[in-house]
Amino acid sequence: MKRDLFLLFTTRILRLFGYGFLSVILALFLTSNGFTEKQTGLLFTLALGGDAFITLAITTNADRLGRRRMLILGALLIFSTGILFAATQNFWILAVTAVLGVISPSGGEIGPFLSIEQSAMAQAVPDDQRTRFFAWYSLAGSLATALGALAGGLLPQILQQRGMPKLDSFRIVLIGYAGIGVALAILFFLVSPKVEAPSASKHSSTPLFGLHRSRGVVLRLSGLFALDAFGGGFIVQSLLAYWFHRKFGAEPALLGGIFFFANLFAGFSALSASRLARRFGLINTMVFTHIPSNVLLILVPLMPNLHSAIAVLLVRYCISQMDVPTRQSYTMAVVHPDERSAAAGITTIARSVGAAVSPSISGQMMAAAATMSGPFFLAGGLKILYDLALYYSFRTMKPPEELF
Repeated sequence: MKRDLFLLFTTRILRLFGYGFLSVILALFLTSNGFTEKQTGLLFTLALGGDAFITLAITTNADRLGRRRMLILGALLIFSTGILFAATQNFWILAVTAVLGVISPSGGEIGPFLSIEQSAMAQAVPDDQRTRFFAWYSLAGSLATALGALAGGLLPQILQQRGMPKLDSFRIVLIGYAGIGVALAILFFLVSPKVEAPSASKHSSTPLFGLHRSRGVVLRLSGLFALDAFGGGFIVQSLLAYWFHRKFGAEPALLGGIFFFANLFAGFSALSASRLARRFGLINTMVFTHIPSNVLLILVPLMPNLHSAIAVLLVRYCISQMDVPTRQSYTMAVVHPDERSAAAGITTIARSVGAAVSPSISGQMMAAAATMSGPFFLAGGLKILYDLALYYSFRTMKPPEELF
């Protein structure tokens, strides 16, 4: 199983590198291709909404049809998405591709991969090590996203300086993203059958996509996670990069540098979450680190210049991801073991659905100078509301490792 854990860590790193690689230039590519801010926001909404559909279809069949098989399918969707986005300028083809493919406007995890990988890992890691393990898993993804963002900003600018047209330089990034999909498919093929669901889970017949005893808990968590993701969808990384470009004239290389350090700081903030969780508990760590990060998010557009806006954003990222490994660990802890795949899939879908609507609204707001900074206020306010509701609803429900 150690070899499988290593392979799954590797695929996480490669996948998140690809997401970060593409996210910095995605909005710039689309607007350079002649699409308006409203169309760009709509494509992001379709991508995030389609992610919910793809995740539901794949994760609810993963235990029955094979986790490795479904992971390979997801990797091939990454490949096809990159190729089609690079090859066509037709809005409707891109819209269909956004719905049926796997593309991350946020630079963060998207698609069925996380849910399936979490289920495989949770059955191999003891309860008292689960949060720490997920923290390292989150750190690996954040570091990969950081490097991907740096590369995604530098590569097109270098190519442009050497005479390549801007649009073609962005297409090179999309082709690279497609290549990452091929590499992922190969690595998932090498994972052993030990990651597959236990035999009992494969043949069980349970209501509501595999949920039974934990149904109420998962549905409540899903509703709250959807609210958090809805708020976060207003400032997905691609739109955030576009905002810095439009408001301050930041070029791709600078944008890559901003999000390199942002994701780097986010990764280490996730790692420190496991230590805080051991002392204060998972829910307290989730809530009381997330609220200050969202206050800082609201402050970003109020800064008078580019340097101060970057500084506040980076300080925000220093604490913004402490809720990620704690949230993942808490979800795995409070549901029954034979419901973990379903719980991971449904909560991930809820986040995808929640995040799907807001980018189209954000795109329309960014099209007008008067409302260009509005997405920051909406995102911060909604995410603080989520924090308060989560604390009120789950402060008394302890995971096993906090009961003694």
